[in-house]
Amino acid sequence: MDAVWVPLALTLKVALWATALNLVLGVAVAFGLSRWRSHAREVVDSILTLPLVLPPTVLGYYLLVLLGRRGVFGAWLERMGIELVFTWQGAVIASTLVAFPLVQKAARAAFEAVDPQLESAARVLGLREAAVFFRVSLPLAARGITAGALLAFARAMGEFGATLMIAGNLPGRTQTLSVAIYAAVQAGDDRSAGIMVAVTSVTCVVALLLAGWLAPDHLRRSRP
Repeated sequence: MDAVWVPLALTLKVALWATALNLVLGVAVAFGLSRWRSHAREVVDSILTLPLVLPPTVLGYYLLVLLGRRGVFGAWLERMGIELVFTWQGAVIASTLVAFPLVQKAARAAFEAVDPQLESAARVLGLREAAVFFRVSLPLAARGITAGALLAFARAMGEFGATLMIAGNLPGRTQTLSVAIYAAVQAGDDRSAGIMVAVTSVTCVVALLLAGWLAPDHLRRSRP
């Protein structure tokens, strides 16, 4: 069972870190885009959405170019004693990148649904912009943001291509569930592969059900 539980523990660790990072980065970017009035906004949004449509191996290649030992930032990080390639931290970065659009898109839609009159009323009452964000905008958008975070968590749980490219397949160190499933199938260990597939599927279904339940009403009504 170690062949199942060790990758599961690592996958949960990576997915939770990726979700936490995306909550900070995704919410910040989404709020900025929701309040930015410019023709360039949709161009920026399209670029940020690329991880949803690009093959994960392409994203992994980009990460290697940036963070590898001879990469744009990798050589500088290595001089500081920081290594990200073939580490679980590298898997976190890969999962964060792949799942980022799910949080950003959901959070932006939630912020744009906030009544601007409520924010204006808070300013009239003397609240500073930071207080308006934390006491008015963020609480009102919380359901949509949480739904996006659950979707991002499910996506991070199933990430394979980019993770394999930058973190590799080191059992007990960087072998997440999706990579372990691939290795088990290649080795002919159908029992372990079946258990890991079942665990991954159940976890992702639960996350999707929670995301659907938490989705704001206006998003539910917009579904076909």
